[in-house]
Amino acid sequence: MGFPKAFDFGPLEQSKKATIRPVGFFWLATCLLYLVAATLLLMKKDAWSIIAIVAAIMSQALTIINWKDAKFASIINLVILLVAIPSYANTRFNKMTTTESRTILARVAGENTVPVTKEMLTSLPPVVQKWLIHSGVVGREKANTIRLKQKGELRTSSTGKWMPFEAMQYFTVDEPAFVWTTKVKVLPSVNLTGRDKFENGYGQMTIKLLSLVNIAEAAGDEKTNASTMLRYLAEISWFPSAAISEYIKWEPIDSVSAKATMSFRGIVVAGVFTFTKEGDIASFSADRYYGSGNTATLEKWLVQAETWKEFHGIRIANRNKVIWRLKTGDFNWANIEVTDLEFNRTEIYK
Repeated sequence: MGFPKAFDFGPLEQSKKATIRPVGFFWLATCLLYLVAATLLLMKKDAWSIIAIVAAIMSQALTIINWKDAKFASIINLVILLVAIPSYANTRFNKMTTTESRTILARVAGENTVPVTKEMLTSLPPVVQKWLIHSGVVGREKANTIRLKQKGELRTSSTGKWMPFEAMQYFTVDEPAFVWTTKVKVLPSVNLTGRDKFENGYGQMTIKLLSLVNIAEAAGDEKTNASTMLRYLAEISWFPSAAISEYIKWEPIDSVSAKATMSFRGIVVAGVFTFTKEGDIASFSADRYYGSGNTATLEKWLVQAETWKEFHGIRIANRNKVIWRLKTGDFNWANIEVTDLEFNRTEIYK
């Protein structure tokens, strides 16, 4: 109403205070920005949020100038900001993780892959050879890049409520790295966003409320690096051909288990893979840091397979339970299902 009031476009008795023409132009500009933001929102374009934030700030400044006439606009401006700011933060978070994922994948883009042969397995313990043959890697190209989608549920304590999540993850093998991003539904309109990253031997972990407020963060310290690399080792179960990588050494334990030791950039981690009699992975167990940063403690960590499924000719454990075996008892932290899995693809999911 400020624009027509400033230019005397008819009687506007509900507006008591006179409005000068320059201020009227700002009212018009604010109105147009809101219309543009609404249009972009309907078109599902990320830019809507930053335009809405600018419009709300301009609107609130004009509301303060014309407080008696426009004070109730503050409620609308506040509601819009409460929606637009987290949306903008989420857009920035997604752009960051997309850039990180493209960066690790770009390092192997265009590299030739070679088929896995039985001769490549001869130095491995018999139980590991059996797993790789049963999984279907022999005769297929060695995986250099992997992309996958997950869904499931997780919780923050053994008595906490389960929260559904969805995630995407990208791996590289010759130069081991991954980027994992997730969105966890805490309440119907409240999400946590998270990102785990392992690159060049360094681990990073970030959890944000509404992509805006840091809940937890750790990066670059020895415990985070080791914990993140151990996660990589456990997750080669989803791309079995990585088991023949030079940075992984295998030692037989018995007829159904073997110890894997991963050494990379001065960091050494190890864990035990256990297999079914058919040759599927049954579990992975290791000592892993629980918590983040310097306060993390070394605890027993177990990834337990529940079901198996074939993706593009490769059989993996597609459903897994993640369990911390704490002194206070077992803590089933997450239930994870791989819903999509592709090898040697360097494109980001759309």
